[in-house]
Amino acid sequence: MEFYSPTRGKLSFEAVFEDISTFSSENPDDQYKLIIGTDSHAYTRRSVVFVTAIIIHRLGKGGRFYYRKQKTRYMESLRQRIYYETFLSLEVAAKITEKLAENGTSDMNVEIHLDVGEQGETREIIKEVVGMVIGSGYSARIKPESYGATTIADRFTH
Repeated sequence: MEFYSPTRGKLSFEAVFEDISTFSSENPDDQYKLIIGTDSHAYTRRSVVFVTAIIIHRLGKGGRFYYRKQKTRYMESLRQRIYYETFLSLEVAAKITEKLAENGTSDMNVEIHLDVGEQGETREIIKEVVGMVIGSGYSARIKPESYGATTIADRFTH
């Protein structure tokens, strides 16, 4: 799993985790939120680009982000794309949660930001994908609070 950081360049998942650990240990008394969100964009009827972002947010004091971009076959169904976005976010969250537990820092607040909202076509599947996230043990955010997916990941789908 390779990620890209605008400030650090190409990083392995392990390097991303180390950078997150270093960042959060700089000010251990501050509060942090770990956010994972995925967005997608269909370019042609042949492929879809999915971008998964990891954001470490030092509340009130900025943060850092990393993203992974992957191209897959075209998906006709919006429902299928949203499910796959959710799956990709949960996959990364599970890896991060595992590493946090290994390092004894499993108390970090992890949120999954979903690219669904009460307006538009995705409103019909909100309960389903939020249920997937909550059932996996994470907090879920939808539009307009899901900036990890709708702003950061979205920026790199183009």
